[in-house]
Amino acid sequence: MQPPRGERALIFDMDGVLIDSEPLWRCAEIEAFATVGLALEEADCLETQGLRIDEAVDFWFQRAPWAEPTPDAIAEAIVERMVRLIESEGEPIPGVVEALGWAESSPWRLALASSSSKRLIETVLGRFGFVDHFEVTRSAEDEQFGKPHPDVYRSTARDLRLDPAACVAIEDSAHGVASALAAGMRCIAIPPPETRDDPRFERATLCLESLADLRDALKDV
Repeated sequence: MQPPRGERALIFDMDGVLIDSEPLWRCAEIEAFATVGLALEEADCLETQGLRIDEAVDFWFQRAPWAEPTPDAIAEAIVERMVRLIESEGEPIPGVVEALGWAESSPWRLALASSSSKRLIETVLGRFGFVDHFEVTRSAEDEQFGKPHPDVYRSTARDLRLDPAACVAIEDSAHGVASALAAGMRCIAIPPPETRDDPRFERATLCLESLADLRDALKDV
């Protein structure tokens, strides 16, 4: 017998799960870091995929420090560029509209836990009309640490008034999988093709090819 609605939750990551934003992030990051003399390629950006933007900037600053502008200013520039890219080019991940549709009529409660800022969360949810789908939305900018630390997932479970063990996270990045598992949740990973061979995804509860497989997969978690 399945638990009644209210006793368990699906917690969606945003970037790479709701919106096909990882190519946009790579574009924004490559442009911003070029202004401080750091020539990143797309493959380099995969190293920080899933991190909070200030922590991603710090990752590169520690490896190749620059004089100015400050890392905070670079992070702000990337966010500003992302807002414009999402508004002009952002597209939902294939299958997400259908997945949210059936999930809303299921026993699962829905929440969102993202490394992105509240401004970017609002931009994405507003662009796609997803605002009313989620009972709780949490940004890692409100936490001491972003993913892979478990803080944002623990806070989301607390807002839902659920034990983390009653929650299943939907993630596309290895950092996100680590965050959800460290919070005590199960985690379904849907990695993009360019990172699907990353052995860190083997830690996930399940690993799927696409959101189209999510409904059937939940029968096994």
